[in-house]
Amino acid sequence: MTEHIDSRSSTGREEPGKDARHEMATSGTHLPPQRRTAGALLIAGPAIFLLGEFIAAAAWTDPAYSYTHHFISNLGVHGPSTLFGQYMYSPLAWAMNAGFLLFGITILTGVATLRDLSGGRRWATLVPATLLAVGGVLLALFPGSGEALENGTGEFHSMGAFAGFIGGNALALVLGGRRRRIGLSPRMGTALIAAGLTGLLSMTLYLAMIFTAGHTPVGIIGLIERGAVHPFLIGLVCAGASLWKRQTVNAPTARAITTGRAA
Repeated sequence: MTEHIDSRSSTGREEPGKDARHEMATSGTHLPPQRRTAGALLIAGPAIFLLGEFIAAAAWTDPAYSYTHHFISNLGVHGPSTLFGQYMYSPLAWAMNAGFLLFGITILTGVATLRDLSGGRRWATLVPATLLAVGGVLLALFPGSGEALENGTGEFHSMGAFAGFIGGNALALVLGGRRRRIGLSPRMGTALIAAGLTGLLSMTLYLAMIFTAGHTPVGIIGLIERGAVHPFLIGLVCAGASLWKRQTVNAPTARAITTGRAA
């Protein structure tokens, strides 16, 4: 008499057949709804910065503001003032300072909304995001004018700038490295890492030029400074858009998100 063998596991529960397993592996799993909120905030934060920069620069007409030559911080100085050989007069300085104040806080809120990151992974994203937010607040509260350099508040502005450089680029690197955990594609993860590395390299070059050029930095100092900021801003916008649009992930990624095995 032939013994009947069923498809039960050692625990007594019936295991899915081959077709069922294939369906489970290829089907999509819906991402948590807060990801859309996180995505929207990661788009909004950089947009606030870039919009404030554009509005303040457009109002600076006599002489015209140069994205290549002038420091970003000049846009937050109403002036008139002079620092590092650059004349500063920003009629809409409040627009840039509002951008400084809000963009980092918005990005931090977006990162905090990514609740699938836990333990060390969560802290690895919250720390650089917090550093970025603090940096933005310092930049807004202590504009980098020539007078600030003389009265000592310029040190707070410098601290804010470096905190922003390091925090923003480190955040891009961490999010890129954790891309499976938060539901980003491999291409997006690579782009975020590239943005972070580009920003850190530009920051290093920027600091070297500041310390070696003295009171007259080279003519493209503004472009180099933007190389330390704009890549991670654009990277975060793209990551946010990806989170906003992507509603499902495949089963292996979903299991990694659930169990915490993803990098």
